Amino acid sequence: MTWLTASLRRIAPPSSARITFKPDQKVWNLSLDQIESDTGEIVEKRFTQADEAGSSTFNFDTGNVLYSKLRPYLNKVTLPDEPGIATTELIPLRPIAEALDAKFLAYYLRSPAFVNQASHHVAGAKMPRVVMDWFWEHEAPLPPLSEQHRIVELLGQADALRRLRRAADAKAARILPALFLRMFGDPAANPKGWAVEPLNEISSPRQWPTISGKELTESGFPVYGANGKIGFYSSYNHEHPTVLITCRGATCGTINVCEPKSYVTGNAMALDDPDPNKTTIEFLETYLNVRGLDDAITGAAQPQITRQNLQKVNVFVPPFPLVEEFSEQARTIKQMLGKTVSAGEQVERTFALLLQKAFAGELTAKWRQAHMAELLQEMQQQAQALNLPLPGSVA
Repeated sequence: MTWLTASLRRIAPPSSARITFKPDQKVWNLSLDQIESDTGEIVEKRFTQADEAGSSTFNFDTGNVLYSKLRPYLNKVTLPDEPGIATTELIPLRPIAEALDAKFLAYYLRSPAFVNQASHHVAGAKMPRVVMDWFWEHEAPLPPLSEQHRIVELLGQADALRRLRRAADAKAARILPALFLRMFGDPAANPKGWAVEPLNEISSPRQWPTISGKELTESGFPVYGANGKIGFYSSYNHEHPTVLITCRGATCGTINVCEPKSYVTGNAMALDDPDPNKTTIEFLETYLNVRGLDDAITGAAQPQITRQNLQKVNVFVPPFPLVEEFSEQARTIKQMLGKTVSAGEQVERTFALLLQKAFAGELTAKWRQAHMAELLQEMQQQAQALNLPLPGSVA
């Protein structure tokens, strides 16, 4: 049996919520940084008065599927669990209930095949956005509703395991900060009275030009920007692992370490040439993560960290033998965490494969054969509701 297909405009047209909020009403104000990539989980809810939302917003409700048109490779699609106000960087799709399950649509928009296509249909170098004409005319698979529900059920079970894996990884990631606090104390209070120096006495923050979305490739050297690893590029500017600090955007102040032979875009600053007599990459990364960089961030609407501000950040300098001791333990812990990361990556690959099979019709093939009669009837009803021709294999 061949599935129906239809354009996104036909099966999930753009439609914001027809609700009105009182000016002083506290409302969920949804921005892209609240949405976790790949899963659509809401990592934080922020509430403001409705009259503080700004003009570039729209109202949404639980009937919407919200899709981020900005940087589609970040894969941000969410199903809201309550009404609110959202940035216009999100598209308010409203699935036709007689033909399309909202969860099925969300899984489809997150699937590797669709993300890859969307990432190749963008406009804008610095802020690539999906070309909307392509998006609305994109033909999406439309199985009978019962089969959509079955696919959602199977993917939901696999997704639950994936989320448990991510939660376990998050707990494991707290081990290193806990070790740091036990050995050195809180950087804000410096209870052990360590010597303190500005960051530019210990390392050299640097920036490189940003790579546009069109220059990102499927292989090559890893590219790091405002959201960690964002793709691959044909060259690199860092031979060795380097501490990175996101210096603009919603994730401003995030600290991590890039891989050897990688490229760092202008959205992040790299701490090059750490003084080998004062610090290590493990100490510096953990210190800055525990300390935080809120005091170096300027600008509310467009937060950023300038090189000048970063250079002034104070770093305490314990005796180097103690720093080395911490770093040795940190490397052991990171090796352990690396194994959990590898396990997590395997889970992610398996889930991506399930998504591929789901929308190719392979995941429910046997189930479909056992329910063929009722599915054919449902397909006819779908086709009538959307005024679509039946596939040749059905008609």
